[in-house]
Amino acid sequence: MNRVKIRPDRLRDNFMELASISSPSRREGEVARWIRERFSRFRHEFLEDSAAELTGSDTNNLIVQIEGDRQAPALFLNAHMDMVEPAEGVKPRFQDGVFRSDGTTVLGADDKAAVAIILEALEAAREAGIALPPLDLVFTVCEEIGLLGAKALDVSLLRAKAGYALDSTEPFQLINRAPQAVRFLVEVHGRAAHAGIEPEKGINAILAAARAMKDIPSGRIDEDTTCNIGVIKGGKATNIVPELVTIEGEVRSHDPRRLKEVQDEIIGAFHREIRPEDGASGLPRVVSQVDEDYPLMSIPEDHELVVTAKAAARRMGRQISVASTGGGSDANIFNGKGIATVILGIGMRNVHSTQEFIELSDMVNTAGLVAEILDLWGRADSHRP
Repeated sequence: MNRVKIRPDRLRDNFMELASISSPSRREGEVARWIRERFSRFRHEFLEDSAAELTGSDTNNLIVQIEGDRQAPALFLNAHMDMVEPAEGVKPRFQDGVFRSDGTTVLGADDKAAVAIILEALEAAREAGIALPPLDLVFTVCEEIGLLGAKALDVSLLRAKAGYALDSTEPFQLINRAPQAVRFLVEVHGRAAHAGIEPEKGINAILAAARAMKDIPSGRIDEDTTCNIGVIKGGKATNIVPELVTIEGEVRSHDPRRLKEVQDEIIGAFHREIRPEDGASGLPRVVSQVDEDYPLMSIPEDHELVVTAKAAARRMGRQISVASTGGGSDANIFNGKGIATVILGIGMRNVHSTQEFIELSDMVNTAGLVAEILDLWGRADSHRP
């Protein structure tokens, strides 16, 4: 049924070039230059925001606005340009249909395979004579270090109010739900003293913190909610009663009400269990802070993004599964900024490790899916099975 012909050789060559570029977070500039060169063949405008100033990257978020050939709502496509370490001197290898690194670095399929897929989908759609809708292609920086580029994105530069982020593993899987997350920091203040000469004058901040931590929730709280304490720092030496300990953790949940309950339970435990022993100084004392890490992502299955992707897959003789995840991504941030976003899988495996790999066949399938989505987007009568 589909008329789009993806060229595996072109997709392979483009990804090999991209994967050869070292682009750890805050050093995405060379990838941005590559994108400018390759996407310039379309009727376009390049836009940048001021993300570099906010993130410390050597480049801004890059927006490629493609004019489009027909009347339709603008569509948003996203990939991030950075990669995790080790990222220096990437030497991609292609053998038996599979891309890998030489084993000393990550491959960077997360998420540069998505950049190559978007480019190939556009090329193939144009060659098939598909009339494109207006497109906002958004390539972000610093995704891997806290979604910083997406958080800094100036959405006033965008026309689109809905779209797809290509940044997950399973091909023909669409993620429409991801949790909200908060990070918390708790400081427990005690009093230092010599542990051997006058321990009576000290107030042990570590022991005070331990009293509070013994009953707080941790791990999987319920099917929607998780909690983790990931960092504890305290003490200076074994002969000094520790005067300060800091505890850092997170809570994630698909249910904002439940997230707030667990967050309050944790913070409340510290304030409840740690009471001043010394009325004059007010020690031990608790200072706590909670910050939103990323907002909830929840797109209903009858949304046009989901319906269009399913129709595009049917054209290819395939089916898309719809799933939720326990992780956060740029898509959470975009949803929080008013851009309805779901995530498409691209086939990357063993990400964030030197064993990362991706199969060309999965990239070809995803490029074909994206091209079909481009053809169907905004066509009200094109979603019937």
